[in-house]
Amino acid sequence: MAGIPDNDILKRISTLCEERNWSLYRLAKESEIPYTSLSNMFARNTQPTVHTLGKLCEGFGISMSTFFDTPLAKNPNTFVLSDKEKNIIEIYRSLNAPCRELMETYIQSLAVVTQKNKNKK
Repeated sequence: MAGIPDNDILKRISTLCEERNWSLYRLAKESEIPYTSLSNMFARNTQPTVHTLGKLCEGFGISMSTFFDTPLAKNPNTFVLSDKEKNIIEIYRSLNAPCRELMETYIQSLAVVTQKNKNKK
């Protein structure tokens, strides 16, 4: 995303894209929204409609309430997990110790590869 948007909703969309290492094009595809609509929203710094925001949340795999749940100012260590994140934690907890270790190693390897790819851009 070219610049940091001025409004909080666009900032939140940008943050969610960055967390997933997604471009606006990828978000448009995942959300089934025309790329030009999404791009114009950012270029003009306009808020999405409720319908569009709902489609964006579907693309991210989160509920609209999760979209608006952000860390509480009083407790910066508090955050909300998406349904996919909760599922990963549930799977992790169901594994035995050796499998947990493999999963941790795999996730750490993915993080390294992701960081290397970011650094190449």
